[in-house]
Amino acid sequence: MTSSRDDILAAIRQAALEPAPDPDLTGDWTTYPNPREQFAEMLCAVGGRCEPVASTADITRILNELPAYAEAKRVCSLVDGVGRNDVSLGPEVDPHGLHDLDFAIAPAEFAVAENAAVWVTDEVVQPRAVLFIAQHVALVLPADQIVHNMHQAYQRLSFSKAGFGCFISGPSKTADIEQSLVIGAQGPRSLTVFLLEEQTDGKD
Repeated sequence: MTSSRDDILAAIRQAALEPAPDPDLTGDWTTYPNPREQFAEMLCAVGGRCEPVASTADITRILNELPAYAEAKRVCSLVDGVGRNDVSLGPEVDPHGLHDLDFAIAPAEFAVAENAAVWVTDEVVQPRAVLFIAQHVALVLPADQIVHNMHQAYQRLSFSKAGFGCFISGPSKTADIEQSLVIGAQGPRSLTVFLLEEQTDGKD
């Protein structure tokens, strides 16, 4: 006696599908006259905040004006010359000990104008849990590292070795319940992206 599940799977196996060619990925992808302005607009739309800055000193000044940072008891910074460090980080750190992390500052590699997605890896950010467990997150991004669209973004990705990377677009949010948008539902309650004109290196 077969189950309904077996019947469904058997029907799927018997269904003959016409072969289809792979999609052509060449074409006119979405571009913007000013990718920085588009990125800032989209980041605001998804609940984040964009701050163009000329130096790391400007970042620290703006951070000190943010209540979430000024009132934070535990802060970690993985960007040289930015913010304060109350927490020691590294690959050997147990993420469970970061459960009460209030504010995290981390470097980002590049971003996407069309959806405000920011690419972050564990080259510097270790343990990677800091990006998701902190109450508030700030990312420092070189201002000239913004591509127009996700097609260009994927062209920049390299997977030559094992590692972790992810796109972050705004703070944690959900609209599953009654189609009402809730910010900070499962992760960071805020995300600030600093577009830095001068280059900065992450801490080891």
